[in-house]
Amino acid sequence: MGYEIHITRKTEWFDEDGPEISLEDWKAYIASDPEMRLDGYAEATMENGDVFRTEHDGIAVWTAYSGHGGDGNMAWLYPGSGGIVAKNPDREILAKMFEIAQALGARVVGDEGEEYGTDGEMAEAAEAVEEAASPGMKQAKRPWWKIF
Repeated sequence: MGYEIHITRKTEWFDEDGPEISLEDWKAYIASDPEMRLDGYAEATMENGDVFRTEHDGIAVWTAYSGHGGDGNMAWLYPGSGGIVAKNPDREILAKMFEIAQALGARVVGDEGEEYGTDGEMAEAAEAVEEAASPGMKQAKRPWWKIF
């Protein structure tokens, strides 16, 4: 299935209610960013040679992604859950997602609720570095899943 990262305006990306990023908002962003291309589909060749293809009006690819390869690996982003989603993005894609989120008045959040910042790192990690650099100035929060 994979781990999804969401660009969202909602308090929690999975909330039924809340401000959404509309398909029109998404298409307008894509049109304004020369590194983005609206394809309307994503296609990949599976290990057994079968081709998996999915179509949706809002599927776009980040053309400047350095990880594009002959294996069909692309930086696809698509509408979902009232926002924009990417599956299993690396740090480079996460940084691009942060840039997109800033333009859309949104934030970048993982399936477990962790937030990502400008460099593709979890925001908590950045807070921990800041705390180490200046003790007592800022208290980093620990997500519930790191308690155990």
